[in-house]
Amino acid sequence: MKKFLFLSFISLSIIACGDKEKSVEEIIEDGNLSEIRAKKSELTTQQNQLKEQIELLNDEIEKLDTNTVRTLVTVETLKDTLFKHYVEVQGDVETDQNIIIYPEFSGILTSIYVEEGQKVSKGQRLAKIDDGGLSSQLAQSESQLALAKTTYERQERLWNQNIGSEIQYLEAKTNYEAMQNSVNQLRTQLSKTVITAPFAGTIDQVIADEGQVVSPGQNQIFRLVNLNKMYVTAEVPETYLGKINKGTEVLIELSSIGKEFEGSVAQVSDFINPNNRSFQVKVNVPNEEGLVKPNLIATVKLNDYTSENAIVIPLNILQENAEGKSIAYTVKKESDTTGIAQRKIVKTGLNYNDKIEVLEGLEGGQTIIVEGARSTREGQEVKISTDVN
Repeated sequence: MKKFLFLSFISLSIIACGDKEKSVEEIIEDGNLSEIRAKKSELTTQQNQLKEQIELLNDEIEKLDTNTVRTLVTVETLKDTLFKHYVEVQGDVETDQNIIIYPEFSGILTSIYVEEGQKVSKGQRLAKIDDGGLSSQLAQSESQLALAKTTYERQERLWNQNIGSEIQYLEAKTNYEAMQNSVNQLRTQLSKTVITAPFAGTIDQVIADEGQVVSPGQNQIFRLVNLNKMYVTAEVPETYLGKINKGTEVLIELSSIGKEFEGSVAQVSDFINPNNRSFQVKVNVPNEEGLVKPNLIATVKLNDYTSENAIVIPLNILQENAEGKSIAYTVKKESDTTGIAQRKIVKTGLNYNDKIEVLEGLEGGQTIIVEGARSTREGQEVKISTDVN
């Protein structure tokens, strides 16, 4: 008999060694995707079966154990509420009135009339460039223009009286008009020797120095900034086309200065960027205190979904059953402080800020378990906390 048992043991050991199951580590090391998926599926099935068995055992323990202590939970009464979902993207603060001013005339920068940080008005003189004798040339041309005008007027009077030839009249007129054009050109050139502010703002930087030779398009003179008309631009994935429109509600967060703003989309681009499949939105930002600066990084939250009468619950109270469905627990009250937990299968929608909308499975007026939800089971007796935080 002992010999038979010994041989049986040896046979079983050989069989067991021959059919030894691979460990998870060995399967991962082999790198076989099909085998890894099969193992995961097998373990998931075992996990679900064990969970169901544990629940059955817990239910039986509660029935047989007369000393069972009710689980303490906190609850919340569901009611219809406004639910908003936002898509978050990163944006940049910009302004169209942030420019470098270049000279329009070549010459020596003879005078700078402003300082860094100084506020200036539109058209205010900022600097002067030596005109290289252009003003003297203009004065001479203006004298010639006065003579040409007098000559023309006299010829015109004579011509109107049928005195003199037509050619004399036309020559005087042409000469006058040519001199007038020449003077206007000289005045335009001379005006370029004075650098003025194209808009009201602040001289953020004086870049050039007095006495420096400057040329158009080559030498930077000033940086002029106006912080009154600020806006944020952001790239939004093309999947949100149709959900984000002009007028869409927006929340702007500027974490570096600790500011948040509410606004609306001022402009939606009609162009899809082929490199990242996105479109641009523009949101105006108030700047009464002057704290918002160009190139600040902004968090842009765009309202892409709104439900007026929604049932909303905390996201962290949801669990998943063996079939992969979402479940939550309500309480059927026996008294103000006791009740029975009831499992509800729910269909959920979008979530935002740790809240999720329930589309099916829960109704307004029901009492839902919040704290203690993850340790609750179907039919479990619970004690409702009356503490008010």
